[in-house]
Order: sequence, then structure tokens, then C-alpha cells
Amino acid sequence: MIIGIDEVGRGPLAGPVCVAAFFIYEPRDFKRLVRATARKIDAPLKDSKKLHKSRREAWSNVAHQWRREGKCDFAICYVHAGTIDRIGIAPSIARALRNTLSRLGRTHPHISFASTVTILLDGGLKAPMQYKKQETIVRGDEKEIAISLASIVAKVHRDAYMTKLSKKHPEYGFEKHAGYGTKAHYAAIKKYGSTSHHRKTFLD
Repeated sequence: MIIGIDEVGRGPLAGPVCVAAFFIYEPRDFKRLVRATARKIDAPLKDSKKLHKSRREAWSNVAHQWRREGKCDFAICYVHAGTIDRIGIAPSIARALRNTLSRLGRTHPHISFASTVTILLDGGLKAPMQYKKQETIVRGDEKEIAISLASIVAKVHRDAYMTKLSKKHPEYGFEKHAGYGTKAHYAAIKKYGSTSHHRKTFLD
């Protein structure tokens, strides 16, 4: 059994950081399923940043369908701007990561995640020390199916969150830039000030 973990939203000026953990029960069978699905939806499985929005959403929809069918599971956790300002971005990512694993653990109490499940993490991410079988993989979102799918569901969920937030604060254009520091976003902050969803420490 494998869990892939990735984060989205480390660098934006606004909105939460998001971590997803994607749990694959039978990796060999799942690889065949992914290959067949990639042909069916005409979308290779990649790092979410390298997929067009429509293809990311197609893979996210497939992942939700697989979860309903009992072929996989995943958990997604946010840490919001106020906490990021208070404790910093790296500790916030670590908190969200712990929470995703805890959530999966509560859903599957019969499985000892700390000793029997292999946890694959993208980039510089690390799981808590009690998870003995873990590996951090540079560019893991391009190399490992579980990490790629974690990246995709995290990105799609966070983008949807920012689009929903844009309805409350339409002047900032969150639905276009997802909180990242575009020229238009900086111009809106200069004109309207910041909101409670902005990371004040990122604006200094």
C-alpha cells in the first residue's frame, strides 16, 4: 500500500496552503487502471502544474469516482492565512500534512500507517517520524502516480476554494490567479487593502 503526498499553495499572497494524501491500496492494479484511464480521457497523468485546467479537473473527477468505488482514498487539509502568519509557512505545511495522515488513519483504523504503508512525499516534504516507511522524492509529482494524483486533487480543491472566495471579494480576482502575486493582484491590494484571507507576512 502506498500514500502519495503533495502540497499546493506555498507561495500565494492569499488563501490557504493545501496538502493532499492519496492512498492507493493495490499499486500494481492501480497502475494499469491509470494507464487505461489516461487513454480514455486523453490526458497523461502529470504534475498538476503541467496539466491544463480541464485535464486536471478530469483527473480529479476520476479520482473522486475511484474513491466512491473503493479503489483508493484521499484526504485534503488546509491551513489558512492567519495561522500561516502566526507560525510560518513550513510549520503550516507540516501541520496540514499531519492532519491528512491522521484523517486517513481514522478512516482506516485497521491499517497501521506508521509501520506498514509506504509514504512517498514530493520535494522537501517529510512525514512525522513515527511513519517509518517514508521517502522524499525530488520531482516526485512527475515520477510517482500517488504523488501526481495528490498534487492534482490538492490543486483542484484549492482552486475551487479560491473561486468560491472570489464571490465574497470579487475585486481581487482570486478566481483568475488563485491568490498568487500577479500585477493585477498587487494593484487590487494597493487599491482596496488586504483581507483576512491575505497572508500579511507575505505582503511585508
